[in-house]
Amino acid sequence: MNEQIELPSYLEQSPEVAARFQRIQARPEVLKVANMGRVFDSNKGPVQALNDINFSVRRREFVCVIGQSGCGKSTLIRILAGLDQPTSGQVLCDGEPVTGPGKDRGMVFQGYTLFPWLTVKQNVMFGPAMEGRKGQAAESEALQWIEMVGLEKFAESYPSELSGGMKQRVAIARAMANQPRILLMDEPFGALDAQTRAQMQQHLLQIWRAVDATILFITHDLDEAVLLADRILVLGANPSRVQEVIEVPVPRPRTLDQCLSPSFLATKKRLEELIHPQTERKASFKIPRLVAADDDVL
Repeated sequence: MNEQIELPSYLEQSPEVAARFQRIQARPEVLKVANMGRVFDSNKGPVQALNDINFSVRRREFVCVIGQSGCGKSTLIRILAGLDQPTSGQVLCDGEPVTGPGKDRGMVFQGYTLFPWLTVKQNVMFGPAMEGRKGQAAESEALQWIEMVGLEKFAESYPSELSGGMKQRVAIARAMANQPRILLMDEPFGALDAQTRAQMQQHLLQIWRAVDATILFITHDLDEAVLLADRILVLGANPSRVQEVIEVPVPRPRTLDQCLSPSFLATKKRLEELIHPQTERKASFKIPRLVAADDDVL
């Protein structure tokens, strides 16, 4: 007999977790999005990709953004990175308007964006070199970042010699070598297999604990969002808007063992309710039978 597990409210926080959020709220605001919208032109007329988006992120906070496919997650992070411009509203980084890319924001994409003709060390040194930081000091700093992501043995290797997870670790090191205030990550582990993805999640948490950086992380994976984030920003679609901002009640430090804890499951259940409403989950449609087999798969 199957018994349904009674889960606590995702709003319930232990004293330890509540105290952590009080400390986070006392930190300075490093990113603010105010009344931000983005409209694209199309053959069928204007398309509202983002509508009246409002949120802020505190120093050294880890914020995940989730939502249905097509809700504007990638558009949002491109605007935060300065790779696109909003149609309305504004984005502020440390109180200054974001008008384009800047060294205060590092970006890690889902695809492997390393320079294939450069070694791991040269890839990591590329940003600092563009800023005029060269020589032995810049090389030593790059090697520190390479060691932090656990690839010191591969410093002279080329991207073609690395696995997918290793390439993304180099991408993180390259982004962090510029010492950004904010690390923006657009589904960076989406192309990895499950085992490598889990390893990368733990690598990222270790790196985040060791550096003075704020992380905003786009993902479609609910478990990943709950495992990584302090807060989760849930984007709705049609029109795109902020549905809810959830304070994750799971204590830190986080491990994979917590994925079955009541607070973890309660938070994931709430995310499922927001992204896949009950009416949508129960929706049915008819599929024509395309085979003429006598047996039944049921």
